[in-house]
Amino acid sequence: MLALKKKAKAQYSAQSVRHASSVQGIAFVLPKFLRKPFRFIARLFQGRIHIPRFAGTIGLAGFFAATGAYGMVAGGHSEDVIKVTTSTLGFAIERVEVVGNAETSDIDVLGQLNLDGSTSLIGLNVERAREEISQLPWVESAEVRKIYPGTVLVSLQERKAHAIWQSDDALSLIDADGKEIVPYRSGRYAQLPLVVGEGAETRVKNFITDVSAYPALASKVRAYVRVADRRWDLLLENGVRVLLPEFEPQKALAQIEQLDRDQHLLSRDIVSVDMRLNDRVTVLLTETGQVAREKLLKERQQAARAGKRA
Repeated sequence: MLALKKKAKAQYSAQSVRHASSVQGIAFVLPKFLRKPFRFIARLFQGRIHIPRFAGTIGLAGFFAATGAYGMVAGGHSEDVIKVTTSTLGFAIERVEVVGNAETSDIDVLGQLNLDGSTSLIGLNVERAREEISQLPWVESAEVRKIYPGTVLVSLQERKAHAIWQSDDALSLIDADGKEIVPYRSGRYAQLPLVVGEGAETRVKNFITDVSAYPALASKVRAYVRVADRRWDLLLENGVRVLLPEFEPQKALAQIEQLDRDQHLLSRDIVSVDMRLNDRVTVLLTETGQVAREKLLKERQQAARAGKRA
C-alpha cells in the first residue's frame, strides 16, 4: 500500500514538473526584438560586461545636453544659439560684396539682410536673404552665396526704366512690361518718353515700337497719350497733337509722316491733326494760323476779282 502511494506520488511529481516546465517555457519566451536587450541586461547584472570609467558622468552630461537642446528648440532659441556658437568658432560674417547694382545701394542690400554682430555665415538663411533682397524696387532677381569663412556675395539683376508714366498727377518710372519701379524725380531719366493715361503703361512698349518705324515722326514726339484706353494721341515737341484712329494706327502714322515730308504740315501754325477718319485729314489751326489763312483767302479773292475785271 505504501509502495503504491509512493509510486503515485512520484508519478504526480513528475507530471507537476513537466507541467511547470511547460508553463515556465511559455512564460519566458520573449519576442525576438527583446531577446538581445534582455541578454545584455542579464549580463550587465551578472558583471560579465565591463562598464568604462566615467560612463555615468558622460551619460549625465548627454542627458543634460539633450534636455538643453529640447528646451532650446521648444523655446525657439535654436537659431540664436547657432549664431553665437558659429560666430565664436570663427564663422562670423565679416564682409558683404554686392555686384550688378547700379540703382540699388549697398546700404539697402545690407538693410534687407538684417545682419547683426552675432550673425554667422553658417546660420545665414540664403533663401530668406534672397527673398528679402528681391523686394527692393529696382531688383528683378537676386542671388546670395556664402564664401567661407566670412563673406557673403550678393549678385543683382536690376530692372530697366523704359518710360515715365503719368497717372493723374503722379509720375513714375516703369519697366518694359509696364510695372511701376519708383516715383519719378527729375534728373537722369528726363530723356525717357512720357506716357500719359490709364492703361498706357502696359501697352506703350508695342506702340513705341510702331512709332519708331517712322523715325522722322518719332523724333518729334514728346508724349504718348492713351485716350479712354482705346486709342493713342501723339503730343509733339512743338505742341501739335496728332489724333490717331483706334484701328490700324500704323497706316495713319505713315500718312502723317508723308504729309509732313511733302507739305511740312507739322511745322505750320496748327493745334492738331485729326487722323481718325479714313477719308479725310482734319487740321485745327492756331489763332495766328486762322488769321493768316483768312488774310490769304482775302488776297486770293481780291486777285480773282481783279483778274475778272481785266
